[in-house]
Amino acid sequence: MLLETERLYFREMEQADFDALCQILQDEETMYAYEGAFSDAEVQEWLDRQISRYQKWGFGLWAVVLKETDTLIGQCGLTMQPWKDQEVLEIGYLFQRAYWHQGYATEAAKACKNYAFEVLGAEEVCSIIRDTNAASQNVALRNGMAVEDSWTKHYRGVDMPHQRYAVHRHHIS
Repeated sequence: MLLETERLYFREMEQADFDALCQILQDEETMYAYEGAFSDAEVQEWLDRQISRYQKWGFGLWAVVLKETDTLIGQCGLTMQPWKDQEVLEIGYLFQRAYWHQGYATEAAKACKNYAFEVLGAEEVCSIIRDTNAASQNVALRNGMAVEDSWTKHYRGVDMPHQRYAVHRHHIS
């Protein structure tokens, strides 16, 4: 276990999490910001990428497990992401739709923000969010972040305007 909150614990994802990941990454509604659900091969690529991130940086998107039921309900963690001409430390989160609107994403994202500042010693952490993704924008705001800038990403043949929400170490409340 890497992190723990009142209702959740975080651990590295492993191959045994493939089916639980499919419940998230293959749900059309959950994945609308990514232009649709992933294939099995894309889910495997996603999982492999997290595992390689753990090896390279010691962090990535982690499995978020509901303590009460020991069920993987989502993923949340820290990744290095390209933004314009640099790499930035990002908090990312994706949860099974059945667990939306219960505060889990905010609880998880706040724990990752604290981890970034306290464990990694980061000066800034951000969340890069598609301009149409109001739910994720609200999580970023509840995590003390504010819009710093915007950029259009090109993904799956689509231009996707994104905003970078950020919080700085000296602005922690």
